[in-house]
Amino acid sequence: MIIFLSVYKMSVKVRKHFKKNDPILFSYFEKVELIHHRPPSDLFVELCDTIISQQLSGKAAATIFGRFKNLFPKKKITAKGVLKLSEAKIRSCGTSNAKVRSLKDLAQKVISRELKLKRLKDLSDEDVVNELVKVKGIGPWSAEMFLMFGLGREDVFSYGDLGLRNALKKMYGFKKDPSAKQVEKIVGRWKPFRTYASRILWKSLELK
Repeated sequence: MIIFLSVYKMSVKVRKHFKKNDPILFSYFEKVELIHHRPPSDLFVELCDTIISQQLSGKAAATIFGRFKNLFPKKKITAKGVLKLSEAKIRSCGTSNAKVRSLKDLAQKVISRELKLKRLKDLSDEDVVNELVKVKGIGPWSAEMFLMFGLGREDVFSYGDLGLRNALKKMYGFKKDPSAKQVEKIVGRWKPFRTYASRILWKSLELK
């Protein structure tokens, strides 16, 4: 998944909100750059990317996804194409058995229309999560990443994301893991732009 960067194009409204409500977070605008995420044109491809990226670094995920993409004619990933591929072929990209099953189940549910991807854009965040977790291997974290990067929702924070927790701990000077109440108090200041705050947190981990 790609985070597009350039602070100059970020909504003035978002910047003003963070400046007013969280000076600590806002101070990182001087160090990282962000813009509005551009949702992908193909939600099925984005979900495949999300599944492959689970528990991997960005670099490793991009490498494996690139190999996966090369398995398809003209590099066009489709649900029918996924079902035609053997499990061994998909595993050869570097994916685990569990991810292969998840990719296959996603493709089957899309083809059977049990999962209607176009409909997701019109659902609430909660309902999108409820729909996606019906797919084997897609849990709350994957669904939340899809809300951010697949649908471009602006107010999502993944409490289960290790990177976000580590960044929050570092940024706000916690010597030990903050309690759920402490996290919620901070995250609550960012509404309705928690997705942007999440990107700032992720990028902050790259700073020396």
